[in-house]
Amino acid sequence: MAEQNFIDYVKICCRSGHGGAGSVHFHRDRTTAKGGPDGGNGGRGGHIILRGNRNMWTLLPLKFRKHVIAGNGGPGGANLRTGADGEDIVLEVPLGTVAVDVESGERNLEIIEHGQESILVSGGQGGLGNHHFKSSTRQSPKFAQEGQTGQEIWKVLELKVLADVGLVGFPNAGKSTLLSVLSAAKPKIGAYPFTTLKPNLGIVSYRDSRSFVMADIPGIIEGASEGKGLGYRFLRHIERNSALLFLIPCDVDDIVATYHILVNELEKYDPQLLHKKRLIAITKVDLVDEEWLELLKEELEELPEYLYISAVSGYGLTALKDELWKTLN
Repeated sequence: MAEQNFIDYVKICCRSGHGGAGSVHFHRDRTTAKGGPDGGNGGRGGHIILRGNRNMWTLLPLKFRKHVIAGNGGPGGANLRTGADGEDIVLEVPLGTVAVDVESGERNLEIIEHGQESILVSGGQGGLGNHHFKSSTRQSPKFAQEGQTGQEIWKVLELKVLADVGLVGFPNAGKSTLLSVLSAAKPKIGAYPFTTLKPNLGIVSYRDSRSFVMADIPGIIEGASEGKGLGYRFLRHIERNSALLFLIPCDVDDIVATYHILVNELEKYDPQLLHKKRLIAITKVDLVDEEWLELLKEELEELPEYLYISAVSGYGLTALKDELWKTLN
């Protein structure tokens, strides 16, 4: 995906339609000079609706659309005619989109299925016509109800990438390189931290024409859960991954401590992330020899299951895909 086109956060002002006013009308025809009340109800104001679209991967179409305004409902008419409903505005969004209220910070809804429609902001109800106010003691009501006012609310739409496997690691741990080797994705790769500024998705081919989706997520640094580095901008994408693959280079000072820092940042952000399935890959083993790897075994006894891999030489990649498939299924 083109990095400049990947937008995962937009803030928009949503204004739903006003409800139409109820009608004050009395039945009249050639044979009836003073008929009873027959004023109809006003139409509903237009909703603002989110619809899931699996063919979209970015919120870019909404980036420059700061105001979204739905239509107003029409007034009621004679002979109990209900006014026309206001025009709904349907915003198509990628799967994994979450809507958040700006003022309260409350999560309103999330879109996770293709074709799923959810009302983001409801339109105002139409007012009742004078027909609804007649009674045995009030047979000719000369009033009707005004339509309900629509809502004007600022909303934030956040995209949380949906993937089977999310790559977790410090900057420059080899996440982008691994994704580029295992899939057809072409993420930006460089020998410096924070090369990846946006999540990248790739489809990893497996045996018998099977496949799974892998997400390269910008690197974690210590303190990311408090907003350091890229902070929340990337941590939210990890929430939607079925399994997490921790990538730790074999040449770091302390592999076990590095792993615990990564786990600690995830726990601080959302303890539920620790319930996800995890796998550890010790990367860049092409930089060391077999003797070095043997010496590492004692140091790595504290870790759960792990594998040695090299995206450059291809070492251990088949075993990695086997383990990931087993973990996912």
